[in-house]
Amino acid sequence: MEIDTGITSEVFTIKSETKLVDIFNEIILKKSKAVFDYIESLNTDINTKIVVIGTYFTGVGIVKKLSEKYENILLIDIYPHLEELLQTQLGGSLKSEIEFSSNLDLIYSGDIVIDTTGFGGINVEQSSKFDVEAFIIEDPVAEDNDELLKEKNNIYKRLEAVNSPNKAIIKTTGINTKTSGTMTLTIGILTNLLNKCHGKEGVLYSACEMGFFEEVIFKEKDIAKFIELTDANAFKVSTINPFNLDSLIAEELNKINSKMI
Repeated sequence: MEIDTGITSEVFTIKSETKLVDIFNEIILKKSKAVFDYIESLNTDINTKIVVIGTYFTGVGIVKKLSEKYENILLIDIYPHLEELLQTQLGGSLKSEIEFSSNLDLIYSGDIVIDTTGFGGINVEQSSKFDVEAFIIEDPVAEDNDELLKEKNNIYKRLEAVNSPNKAIIKTTGINTKTSGTMTLTIGILTNLLNKCHGKEGVLYSACEMGFFEEVIFKEKDIAKFIELTDANAFKVSTINPFNLDSLIAEELNKINSKMI
């Protein structure tokens, strides 16, 4: 943790060593490890064709984790520029080469398919055409605490439409967010920290470095800018009584659980 003096020598500015990208990566790792372990439990051959649909952000983490062992991986996304994320620190690092494509016709080319597209992604009709060894889908809803989102969620219909002997859902919960997206969970962690710090004796104010990165990624399509923005201290506090910010971040991260159901 970094500590600087503030406006006067009696007030300190404390900064977390944890960066925004570190929080993203911890959440992504929880999801990708759950998927990796499930595929391992199926005794999957290293040459089995694995298709991952959707890059942002679960998909990129899953393919990077799978690249530690499996050699025939295809990542499909309708946004071609998201291929750049494969060469960044987001989601870890690639251990072997994978294929990237924006051709949705290729979603049916795998033996194992992982659908991370969430709301507005692969639909029920498309799902009914899958005939695969295993099908995994990410639930975009976290705690079932929003009726409109719950009604919008069609992953159970999509899963039911798939022809496969092995079906599983990636379910991520823990901090009472509405959705399970990595960005949503990160904002949830930072919001909880803001509230915790506000209640601490001696704290003047606190701030986080979170921006609305969706615009940078999907409107500006500037992946380099996104990575630069997230390579920053996640949290800062003005206080007369310094404390360990990184341990508070770790506490929130530890509440998040990703499992296959």
